[in-house]
Amino acid sequence: MKIRPILATAVAAAVTAPVLLLSVTPAFADDKPAAQAQDKTQDKTQDKKQSKPSTAELEKAAAAAKATYDAAVEAESAAKAALEAVLSDTSPLAVAAKAAEAAAVEAAAAKADADQAVVDAQAAVDALPGTATEEERTNAATRLTGAQADAETAREAKATADKNAAEAAEAREDERVAAARKLDQAQKATKAALADKNAADEALAEAKKEGGEGGEDCVPETALTTVVTGLPSVVVAGTQVEFKLRVTNGTDKTMDEVLPFAYVHATDKSGLKSIDDLVRLQWSSASSKKWKTVDNKHYMDAISPLKARTHTDIKMRLKVDASAPAGNGVTFVAGDYFNDDGTCGGNPDLEGYEFLIAAAGSKPGKVGDAKPGATKPKSSDVKAQSSGSRPVSGSLAATGSPSALPQLALASGAAVAIGGGAVFLVRRRRAGTHA
Repeated sequence: MKIRPILATAVAAAVTAPVLLLSVTPAFADDKPAAQAQDKTQDKTQDKKQSKPSTAELEKAAAAAKATYDAAVEAESAAKAALEAVLSDTSPLAVAAKAAEAAAVEAAAAKADADQAVVDAQAAVDALPGTATEEERTNAATRLTGAQADAETAREAKATADKNAAEAAEAREDERVAAARKLDQAQKATKAALADKNAADEALAEAKKEGGEGGEDCVPETALTTVVTGLPSVVVAGTQVEFKLRVTNGTDKTMDEVLPFAYVHATDKSGLKSIDDLVRLQWSSASSKKWKTVDNKHYMDAISPLKARTHTDIKMRLKVDASAPAGNGVTFVAGDYFNDDGTCGGNPDLEGYEFLIAAAGSKPGKVGDAKPGATKPKSSDVKAQSSGSRPVSGSLAATGSPSALPQLALASGAAVAIGGGAVFLVRRRRAGTHA
């Protein structure tokens, strides 16, 4: 399940515009939010959102892909039947080839008999005694000449029969090869059509899942919590630290599928230069023990299900490259849920856990754990911080989206950047508006 790249674009916008003001509307507000000035990055994101196919368009595409696949299956079935027909001994070319082969065998036998007749006639001539009459010698010579003529005729007949048999066999083989080639092409066409059909079906199913089959709005659920523990407040460049993300269903109902989300952002001390390429956040869980790198486009693996009043721990690992300069970092976490009945939602705030990056070789000594941000900007009057480090968080943006749009409560988050007056904004929207 993808999360729109708005998180990354907002971070990039903040790096290039350090005095960017937050504009985060109240979560699920009843009134339509006031129009806010958007930077070029947000405009591009909006353009991408508007170009996303509607559910109706996806349904039409899925129907067309199914029709193409059904036609391909029918064509493959016909090609298979055609191949089976030409492979049959009763096919016209098979019958013709068999008859030509029999004629060749018969011609070969006739030639053999004719050749033997020549041998016998020659033997008769050779066996004539010296007392044989002229008539006897003439008759023997006549028989030899006739046998030789018959042998030549049989030879020519055999050559013709052999040629006909070879041509008939070749025609039958060519027909078989052509039929087999057509079946192979039909099978490849069916495979390609099936891939297209599956892709179209998946896209439609994803849109329906994100929107809820009944078109219900996703709702904020504060009892679904994502809490980081064990992340040091100072991480030295060239080291890695392990910590834990605990996902808790604090409600009295099972959540059929819970999707955790995490993301890390870092800057140098000025807060103006991103060093995201020098930090890497990874995770593993009971269902996926191999370490995987998180990004701003995808959830982590789903927890299916997460029963009421229970929690699941996900192992996390933060690596900071040795070349990273001293600076600031923040790890964001959130979680969404989807139920089989189409209901969905998630915790309304994207929690940010701030930490300092110490230069390689530093000895920070014993440090405490990074703490979640306490400030939750809810309106456009939140001002850009001028200096220092400030806890961060955010809220779901009111959408007012019609039920035709895929509806998912969480897609990214809102956050205030750290250090040097830099501010970056990530607005959480419905996942149906993937850019």
